Amino acid sequence: MKNYQLKRLPGILLFAAATIMFLAGPLAADEGMWTLDNMPLKQLKEKYGFEPSPAWLEHIRLASVRVGDGGSGSFVSPSGLVLTNHHVALGQLQKVSTPQKNYVADGFYAPTLADEIPCPDLELNVLISMENVTARVLASVKKGMGPAKALEAKKAAIAEIERLSLKKTGLRSDVVSLYQGGEYWLYRYKKYTDVKLVFAPEQQAAFYGGDPDNFTYPRHDLDMAIFRAYEKGKPAKVAHYLKWSANGAADGELVFVSGHPGSTNRLMTLAQIEFQRDLSYPTRIQSLKRSLNTLRQYASRGPEEARQAAGMIFGMENGLKVSSGEYDGLKAAGIIEKKAVQEAEFRKLVAANPEWQAEYGSAWDDIAKAIEAQKTRMKELSYRRVPGIRLGGIALQVVQMAAELQKPDGQRLDGFHTSQLESLRFRLFSPAPVYPRLEEVMAVDSMKLMIEMLGADDPYVKACLDNKTPEEAAKALLAGTQLADPRLHKQLVDGGPSAVAKSTDSFIVLARKLDPLVRELNKWKEDSIESVTRPAGEKIGQARFAAYGKNAYPDATFTLRLSYGAVKGYPMNGTLAPYKTTFYGLYDRAISFDNKFPFHLPKRVAYARDKIDLSTPLNFVCTGDIIGGNSGSPVVNAAGELVGLVFDGNVESFIGRFFYDDTANRTVSVCSQAMIEAMNKIYGAEALAKEILGEK
Repeated sequence: MKNYQLKRLPGILLFAAATIMFLAGPLAADEGMWTLDNMPLKQLKEKYGFEPSPAWLEHIRLASVRVGDGGSGSFVSPSGLVLTNHHVALGQLQKVSTPQKNYVADGFYAPTLADEIPCPDLELNVLISMENVTARVLASVKKGMGPAKALEAKKAAIAEIERLSLKKTGLRSDVVSLYQGGEYWLYRYKKYTDVKLVFAPEQQAAFYGGDPDNFTYPRHDLDMAIFRAYEKGKPAKVAHYLKWSANGAADGELVFVSGHPGSTNRLMTLAQIEFQRDLSYPTRIQSLKRSLNTLRQYASRGPEEARQAAGMIFGMENGLKVSSGEYDGLKAAGIIEKKAVQEAEFRKLVAANPEWQAEYGSAWDDIAKAIEAQKTRMKELSYRRVPGIRLGGIALQVVQMAAELQKPDGQRLDGFHTSQLESLRFRLFSPAPVYPRLEEVMAVDSMKLMIEMLGADDPYVKACLDNKTPEEAAKALLAGTQLADPRLHKQLVDGGPSAVAKSTDSFIVLARKLDPLVRELNKWKEDSIESVTRPAGEKIGQARFAAYGKNAYPDATFTLRLSYGAVKGYPMNGTLAPYKTTFYGLYDRAISFDNKFPFHLPKRVAYARDKIDLSTPLNFVCTGDIIGGNSGSPVVNAAGELVGLVFDGNVESFIGRFFYDDTANRTVSVCSQAMIEAMNKIYGAEALAKEILGEK
C-alpha cells in the first residue's frame, strides 16, 4: 500500500498545489462535502447540466438517516425500512446475538414483523430543519472577556439555544460549529429509538476478502443491512423515502451521496497538521496495534471468545488501516510543503489588508502556541483511560451525571446538557450485553499501557491500580461490580449524588477517584487549548469569508452533507480499474484463491451460483467525496432514485482527510441491482425485496 501511494504521489501533489485555488473560487473537481444550505448549484449546472431544486434537496434530506452507531442510512420504504451497511449494523448484530445464535457470522432475516429483533440502543436521526445561529452564539462574548471566559460564555449560549429549541419543538437540537467556528448552525432532528433488525447477510458476504481487500478496489462485497423504525409500537409511516432504481448506475452518470461524514482536516492550519503527523497519528497507531493484539489473543481462546471480540477486532483493523494510510499520506514527500505554500499564500493575502491583518492576522500563531502547550501534557491526554471496555465508561458517566445535573444547564460539562440527556439516558440504560472476561482482559491491557507511558507514580495510574498489579486490579474491579445490569445504572442516576456517594460498586468507587483528575485535565485543555484554538479558528473562518465569500464547504462534522460526482473507473497499478464489478467476479475471485480464507464463499452464496444472474453489477465506484461516517450513505441519481449503497473508499482516498484528488479518489458502493438479486435468489427474502420495490 505504501509503495502504491508513492506511485500515485504526483497526482496528489498536483492537487495539493491546486488547493490554493480552493480558497479563491468554485472547485473544478468533484470535491466537497456540502451542507444543504450552500450547494454549488452553478457548478453542478455548468459541469453536469443538472441543478437540484429545493424540493429535490428537501426530499433527499428527509429520506436520509444518521445512524447513532457511527454511520449513515436512508429510508427505502413508506413503512420505515432503513438501509445501511452490515459494518454499520455490526454492533447491533453483536448485541442481539447469543452463543447459540451468531447473527454476525450467520446473517439474519425476519420474514414477518413479529420476527424482527429489537435493537437495544440504536438511535436514528432525521434532519428536520437547519437555522443559522452564529450571531446568537458570538453575541455571548462581551468586550474584555479573556479566552477562558469567552469559551464558557459561548458554551453556555449554545446550551441555552439547544434547550430552548428542544422545549419548543421536541426535536433533538444540536448546535454545530462549521468553517472552524466561522458559522454556528442549529440542527433539529427527529429521533427514532424503537428500531428493529430486519435483514443482514453473513459477515463473510458483506466483508468479502476481509482485511486484505479492505479499502481496495475492485471489490465484491454485499455490505448491506436493513432495520425498521417504529413509532408507538408500529412501523413508522414515512413520507420521504428513496425509490429503488431497477437499472442502477451507468458509466459516467452523475450521482449524489447523501450522508454524515465524520470529520475531515482540510481546513486545519499547518501547525495542526504537523501535530497530527508528528504526534497524534503515531500515538493512535501504536495504541490500535497493541489493543488489536490483545483482542486477537483473547479471540484465540475459543469460539465464544472469538464471537465476543469480533466486532471490536473488525473496528480496530479498519481503524488501523485507515490511520496508517492517512499517516503514510502525510509523511509523503511534498504534502506538508504544499500545505505550507497554501497557508502562506492565504496569510499574505490577509496581511495585505491592514484591517484584516489587525482582526485576523494573529490567528495562525495563536494556534501554533496552543499546540506547543498541548504537547506538554500529550501523554496524559492520550493515555489516561478508564479501564475496561464499557463498564468503566458507564461508571464515570454515572458519577459525572449525578454531579452535573445539580448545576445550571449552561455550566454543565458537554454531554450533560438538557438537550442531550434523553439520548444519554438511552445509551446509559442500554440492555446490551457485557462480557466480563473481555472487560477484564482489556482492563489489564489498558492499565499496563498507562504504567508504561505515564509511570507508576502518575496519580491517575495510582488510582486505577490501588496498590495492586494490573491483573489484580482488574480482577478486583470485575469481582466487585454489578454494573453489567443496566437497572443499577438507572437506580444510581435516579438516586442522585447521595446514591452515587454511598455506592460500594468497585467501578463506581474507581470513577469517584478518577473524576477529579478527569475534570482537572479537561479544564486545563479548555483553558489552555480550546479557549485559544476556537476563537483563532473563528478568525480564520471569518477571514476566508471576508476574502472569498461563502463558496467553499466546511470540514465534516457528522452532520448531513451532499457530495456529487460521476460513476467512473480510474488508472490503477499500470492498468485500469473498471467502474463496476459483477457476481462473475465474486465467484472468480473465490475460485482463484481456492475458496480459502478470507476469500471463501458463505454456503448460501456458493449454492446460489446457478440461480443468480452472474452479470448483475455488484459494486461500483464514483468520484463522490466521502470520509468515515459516510458508510451506509445512499447513492442517488438525478431522479432521486437509489442506485447504490456506500460502504468504502479505495486506498488512494486515504489522503482525503486532508486533500481530495479526483484522479484516483473513489467511493465504493454496492449496486442496487445486487442487493435485490441477493435478497431474492440467495436469502429467500422475496417479501422484503417486494416491499422495497413497492410491489406489495
